[in-house]
Amino acid sequence: MIEEEIGDELRRRGLTLAIAESCTGGLVGHRITNISGSSDYYKGGVIAYANDVKERILRVAKKTLEDQGAVSAACAEEMAQGVRILLDSDIGIATTGIAGPTGGTPEKPVGLVYIALATKDYVYHEKHLFHKNRVGNKRAAAQAALLMLRKELLHVKDERRARSSER
Repeated sequence: MIEEEIGDELRRRGLTLAIAESCTGGLVGHRITNISGSSDYYKGGVIAYANDVKERILRVAKKTLEDQGAVSAACAEEMAQGVRILLDSDIGIATTGIAGPTGGTPEKPVGLVYIALATKDYVYHEKHLFHKNRVGNKRAAAQAALLMLRKELLHVKDERRARSSER
């Protein structure tokens, strides 16, 4: 199970995680906390559904929300960095998107989701376009966020292993 893999790797490396969720409504945090002992590495999460919560709690810039919107790469990255700082964790993950079935536009259709990951050194995002089904979009976005986190943890681990074998 991906949640166990992530937990084992976070625990092994002594890293902590915080999650900011909008369109997934707490589903990513729910999946992380389904694992016994997740309190060893999971600091907590913020479900920032409303823009004013993104701005006040997660410190997403008002200008980002006005110019690019809550469903944007910039917003996702600011949410990930904001929750990481707010909860004093090593890694922050954020999800923001349009779960549907309403709320989509031609520029930002239903199923559009941005997922971001932040550490103290960098922040990056992925853009996804899922289905038209609300529950399916939430599940797909939560799974994509966990896959992104696992990829990050394994990439860092592999990079470290490659460096140690070069010595």
